[in-house]
Amino acid sequence: MSNETRERVDVEKLLQLIEDKQYRQLKEILLELNAVDIAAFMEELDSERTVIVFRMLPKDLAMDVFAELPVENQQHIINSITDQELTEIMEDLYVDDAVDMLEELPATVVRRVLKSTTPDTRKLINQFLNYPENSAGSIMTAEYVGLKRTMTVEECFAYIRAHAVDSETIYTCYVMDEQRRLDGVVTVKDLLMNPYETKVGDIMDTHVIKVNTTDDQEMAADTMNKYDLLSLPVVDSENRLVGIITVDDIMDVMEEEATEDFEKMAAMLPSEKPYLKTSVFQLAKNRIPWLLILMLSSTITGGILLKYENAFAAIPLLVSFVPMLMDTGGNCGSQSSTMIIRGMAVGEIEITDIFKVVWKEIRVGVLVGVVLALVNFVRLMIQYPGNTMICVTVVLSIFFTVVAAKTIGCVLPIGAKALKLDPAIMASPMITTIVDAVSLMVYFDLACRLLDMTA
Repeated sequence: MSNETRERVDVEKLLQLIEDKQYRQLKEILLELNAVDIAAFMEELDSERTVIVFRMLPKDLAMDVFAELPVENQQHIINSITDQELTEIMEDLYVDDAVDMLEELPATVVRRVLKSTTPDTRKLINQFLNYPENSAGSIMTAEYVGLKRTMTVEECFAYIRAHAVDSETIYTCYVMDEQRRLDGVVTVKDLLMNPYETKVGDIMDTHVIKVNTTDDQEMAADTMNKYDLLSLPVVDSENRLVGIITVDDIMDVMEEEATEDFEKMAAMLPSEKPYLKTSVFQLAKNRIPWLLILMLSSTITGGILLKYENAFAAIPLLVSFVPMLMDTGGNCGSQSSTMIIRGMAVGEIEITDIFKVVWKEIRVGVLVGVVLALVNFVRLMIQYPGNTMICVTVVLSIFFTVVAAKTIGCVLPIGAKALKLDPAIMASPMITTIVDAVSLMVYFDLACRLLDMTA
């Protein structure tokens, strides 16, 4: 039996237990499951049963499950529990999880949630909510281990045992001065490998990799990925440590950014909700703007065909090669743009590399163009014997179209980034539209010159 089938059987068994109101047996099984799996099971339940299952969980497990639930389920639980229960939830949630939830909840629910928190927690949450959207400050957590450089290794361990129970990670500890300015970083491994009397200031690493609260979350993700960090300190404009970003938060950011890029590359406005939870109206709304732009821009192609109507009226055979040229050019442009967008996303290609990229893509285009042109020349001579000049026109058009498409496909994404735009918008649909127009102009211009026709 596959893992997927086994998991499905387990869910069905749990659903049957709750249907039969076998709550004691259900609780025993739930206590053996991971918080993520329990949350996935609760998503299968209706609103009333979601609250029933949530209330049967031990406090610590309930908090972990709550953090994993979709915001719709969180909202229903909040509306169904007492103020005292809500206070316990908010005090036990990590600040970044609480902020993520509050950003999605309606204003009336947010007011009740904040009213149920302690003044210190409320102040901290409000501080996080004031950071710019999609900034490092908006995804960081305030639960970290902060040490002083004058502490000994023994004092550090005592401090960690006493204060780090609520920290998201204790492997990496951050060393600050009296004004909370970040001085260095030390790992638990460093502490374990040194004598108890050693001062933290003597073993800490002073070359700390960090980000500012206002830096973009994608930059934070790139930094953690580049240096293989488990956590990343976040400082304010005065280099004071205000929080850390952990690897689980960065994984969410990377998924979010990748999804956004995929949607833009498919000519859609990004959606913040999962596909199955997004309304039909919203999906249509996200797709219509780009489709309108692309549809209207295709009138350029129609104008080019109209300009050269005399050419294909004289030799109708020319029209039959138009789809092949447009498809080949669009595919070549898409290949290049996809590689360049990916290269920029992972930091392999910078704006300053544009000349290197263009030169490389031109050479690639020449090689690809020669192969495609030769194959097509043989095919066309067999298929249309006696039309040598038409065949020559078509293969030359293919060659120049491929080179032009490769060049356009690499230049546009880099140009978009130089203009502070998302390179993903210069993906397949936009590239194809532009390359179609270029390929037609090249094709009919060559036809007019080589076949002695007038436009």
